[in-house]
Amino acid sequence: MKGKLILEDGTVFYGDLLNDFKATGEVVFNTGMVGYQESLTDPSYCAQILTLTYPLVGNYGIAELFMQSRKSFVAGFVIGDLCTDGSNWHYEKSLAAFLTEQKVPCLYNVDTRAITRHIRAAGTMKGIIVSEKAAKDAADALMATPIRREVVEAVTTPKAYDMECERRGAPFVVAMDFGVKQNILDSMHRKGFRLKVVPAHTTAEEVLAMNPDGVFLSNGPGDPADVPEIAAEIKKLFGKKPIFGICLGHQLIAIAMGAKTYKLKFGHRGTNQPVKDLRTGKVQISAQNHGFAVDAASLEGLPLAVTHVNVNDGTVEGMRHKELPIFSVQYHPEAAPGPDDNMYLFEEFRAMLEKGE
Repeated sequence: MKGKLILEDGTVFYGDLLNDFKATGEVVFNTGMVGYQESLTDPSYCAQILTLTYPLVGNYGIAELFMQSRKSFVAGFVIGDLCTDGSNWHYEKSLAAFLTEQKVPCLYNVDTRAITRHIRAAGTMKGIIVSEKAAKDAADALMATPIRREVVEAVTTPKAYDMECERRGAPFVVAMDFGVKQNILDSMHRKGFRLKVVPAHTTAEEVLAMNPDGVFLSNGPGDPADVPEIAAEIKKLFGKKPIFGICLGHQLIAIAMGAKTYKLKFGHRGTNQPVKDLRTGKVQISAQNHGFAVDAASLEGLPLAVTHVNVNDGTVEGMRHKELPIFSVQYHPEAAPGPDDNMYLFEEFRAMLEKGE
């Protein structure tokens, strides 16, 4: 079946539809050459139509081992070549079967690099995936459908759960799940943390009642300004427990401190973003997936010091409180594209907790 991606500005890209599902969402792109399953199941892509720049997708299939959440939350998937024969010793099913099972609309045989060039020039925008013969009024109605904003509520864990650690004296951390990737939790667990993962709207009082050694604030989808109630709860934790935030967690720390965030023109999504640690001058390669950033100017006068910046555009990639044991990064240290450039951040958090800072 022939289909098309229609962008909000009227630009149309044609391809083939894998299934008869329709989609509406913010159209974004990822520049990674591998990791399509991790991207498809990363909750940070909730309500977005994900476009991959690398042309060959599906060549190693799908395996439960690489799921980053309980399901795929993407609104739609746009790719070049859809490979139906996966070659991988972990292979369990084809990408096509997974997309159909997850009810993810997929448009393939598309020039995704042309889409990327367009978005880079015009900025991220809304789009829809429909059949080529879709009636204009039906397409107009789909385009008029608002993009879901309650995305954190959609992706967070419905109930708290534990990840025990056999390591004696393991620091106990409450991980607030705003759309956490499984690999983040696994990385922390391997580094010797005992975790209790809790829903996004768990109150500060409930967190403190668990008496953790520290609190972790996860990545997640959407505009941080859409969840002021979560930022308000985070603010109540300042000075009570050491805190480490990643991505959305990083942005929410900034908002809770009185800073502002803003929407990037086309976001940072990929596995090759260079980040400079201003404390050491060292540059590390990072994986990133975010459409918003902390406004550096809004940090002036606040007790937050910028510790990391993006080498490409100078945006804030890390912060540390000048007095309290609170730090955060905008990027994803667990994805390890370097391959292990940024795992030291989990070690810093553990050392902070073990010192009782």
